[in-house]
Parts: sequence; C-alpha cells; structure tokens
Amino acid sequence: MMNRCVKILSLVAIFFTLSANADVQLKDNSEILGKWDLHDEAVTLTGQKKAITQEWDFRADGILMSTASDVSGRISALKIPIKYSVENGEIKKQVAPGREKYESCKVIEKEGSNMILKCAYFFFLTKK
Repeated sequence: MMNRCVKILSLVAIFFTLSANADVQLKDNSEILGKWDLHDEAVTLTGQKKAITQEWDFRADGILMSTASDVSGRISALKIPIKYSVENGEIKKQVAPGREKYESCKVIEKEGSNMILKCAYFFFLTKK
C-alpha cells in the first residue's frame, strides 16, 4: 500500500512539473507584436543569467528589429532587421540577417508583460 502511494504521488508530481513547463502555443504574431526589452539570457532555464541590453521589436511585416546599444561607444545603437514568422505555435527567426537559415523559438512562458523564449539560449523579455 505504501509503495502504491509513493508511485501515485510521484506521478502527480511529474504531471504538475510538466504542466507548469508546458510551452505556450502562439496563434499568430499578434500575441508578440511590439517592443520588448531583452534583459537576460541563459543556457538553461534555471541556470545563471547573463544581463543583456537589447530591444526586440516584432513588427507586423515579419521583421524583428533587434536594437543593441554599443558598449564601446562608437555608435549609439546597432539595428539589425531579422525575418521572423509564427508557424505551428512557435517563432521561426533568421539566425543571421541575409541568411536563409532559421531557428525555432518556443514560448516557454508568457505571463503579463513577461515572456521567456527558448531558442539556442533562453531569452527573458519584458514588454515595453
């Protein structure tokens, strides 16, 4: 009887863990349009975060305008247009401008003005 309770409790814990980390399926780009502050990135979801100062502007025309401040001060900001689309609930974005290689980014969490994306890294964004 005790073993059975332990197994059931383990299964319940696994179910809640999986449902808490379920990906958000985007219907279309209307759910992400606008400007977002990209403030942190990490190799793993719970790993150490690296601070970033970047703005991502998801535009309706399928362009993600990435704007980063130049820390060395040679220019005020570096703006890079990257193509993106929403397919099968995920964001498909160019790896680099001018290249037709794309990566898939899953929305791991989207709550209020906060969003976490899992691309090659985990990106932590806040809606402006």
